[in-house]
Amino acid sequence: MLTEISIRNLAVIEQLRLTCVRGFIAMTGETGAGKSIVIDALSLIAGGRGSSELVRHGSEKAEIEALFDIGIDHPVWETLGRLGIESEASEPLLIRREITAQGKSSARINGQLVNLTMLREVGDYLINLHGQHEHQALLKIDHHLEWLDAYGGTMIGNNKKKYQETFEIYTNVKKEMSELETGSQKALQMSDLYRFQVEEISAAALIVDEDEKLEEEQRRLANAEKLVDAISQAYEGLYGSSKALETISVTINRIDHIKKYDESQLQPLFEQVQSAYYQLEDASFQLRAYRDTLEFEPDRLNQIEERLNLIASLRRKYGSTISEILTHYEHITTELERLAHKDERLEELSKKLELIQQQLIKEALELSASRQETSVRLCAELESHLQDLNMERTRFAVDFNPVAENEAHTFSKDGIDRIEFQLSANPGEPLKALNKIASGGELSRIMLALKTIFSGLDQIPVLVFDEVDTGVSGRAAQAIAEKLANLSKDRQIFCVTHLPQVASMADAHYLIYKEVEEERTYTRISHLAEDDRVTELARMLGGAKVTTTTLNHAREMIELARR
Repeated sequence: MLTEISIRNLAVIEQLRLTCVRGFIAMTGETGAGKSIVIDALSLIAGGRGSSELVRHGSEKAEIEALFDIGIDHPVWETLGRLGIESEASEPLLIRREITAQGKSSARINGQLVNLTMLREVGDYLINLHGQHEHQALLKIDHHLEWLDAYGGTMIGNNKKKYQETFEIYTNVKKEMSELETGSQKALQMSDLYRFQVEEISAAALIVDEDEKLEEEQRRLANAEKLVDAISQAYEGLYGSSKALETISVTINRIDHIKKYDESQLQPLFEQVQSAYYQLEDASFQLRAYRDTLEFEPDRLNQIEERLNLIASLRRKYGSTISEILTHYEHITTELERLAHKDERLEELSKKLELIQQQLIKEALELSASRQETSVRLCAELESHLQDLNMERTRFAVDFNPVAENEAHTFSKDGIDRIEFQLSANPGEPLKALNKIASGGELSRIMLALKTIFSGLDQIPVLVFDEVDTGVSGRAAQAIAEKLANLSKDRQIFCVTHLPQVASMADAHYLIYKEVEEERTYTRISHLAEDDRVTELARMLGGAKVTTTTLNHAREMIELARR
């Protein structure tokens, strides 16, 4: 559950801290008081997009913090671990979101910086927001298949995964066939180009990293005279006329004669000088040997420079390194082979496509069958919830309009099914599309029923309803209130409402209101005690004027809700 949320400098909210209880939380207030801003804050915590317009005028940034108490077996912990976010399931989860006046946004989970995609992935496990605009989602047929598949769970999921894997193979084969069939002229042009490139690269007989070795040899040959001169002088310095080694040898003999007089001090020095002599002597022999290998080879130097020029030319055309050139060579060789056997490949692909198409049709029909079986269960459960919502005589159905079974070329990645939710609100009336018969109040109740169903399929602890009761009244409003209250037994429910029937069912009631101080507007929130709650419900019942009748009615509503 969400245990606490802190909001600073968000729209008209300067500072607001809300300590949350379990169960059903109602938020009421006059239109424009700032109830939607609290919902906006929850949306930002869940990974919603923010903008500079949300920052309170005159402030540098808006800040929202939310503290969650989540069970140790909740899937969000696995997601946090996969994202590399340090967390401890036995401790609360802290999410912080900031938006600057310049529109820059940042987010942290348990103090660790995360991007918006990561925050949204975590937020999807914590908060589910439902607003008035989602009623219209019911009218979009594209969403209906998504909901049905989600309800079907693994039964549909397994069939859908198998079908989509085959569909991907099917589309790839069709794509390759299309490229081969429509690209004949281009293929001919590419064949000539590829053939020239293959011959050019093949003739070069490149070896990986040979350019580096050639460049090293080039430097040595180009500077052979300088090397001979310098090495000769170095050798002479050690073993020639300067007699450096001979001088060191004399020094060794002198120390050897006197070391017996102070063995502890002179013996180490004797060994050190003697070791240096041997090392210098060995170095002088190596210098001489290296000098003797040096030769002036102008022909070899010319060969190397020509080879390097060839490699440089190929690098300009085919890749920045020899490895990249050879990779390009392998690619165009494969392409040449493919183009040379285009007709054979087309025949092979045609046979493959026919087999895959048969498999695709079979799997599409299996997927459709699982959806039709699932739709029966969904309709039954949905009608049961609609009965609870004062729509006792409503019939709900899923209309299937599959494409022809042998028309695999018309299949989509989701299969052959085109479905649409249909409704009959009154006995004797035929089933019709929702957008033709459903009122705003009916859409609200259908969406609430769907939310109730899907809340049992996930472990999202916080559900937020923003004026889900729009367009309803009377018994329907009471039914929605009871449904929200039942939902709150397993979830924490936040509900922005204008209906006293809904607010009276809440476990906690918060009033959101505005105050003007020194020409600035401030949004406040107050946790209503018993008497204040009665007054607020009376206001909701009677409008601006609170009477004894509305107060008594409010007390009666609270008492009935408790029962």
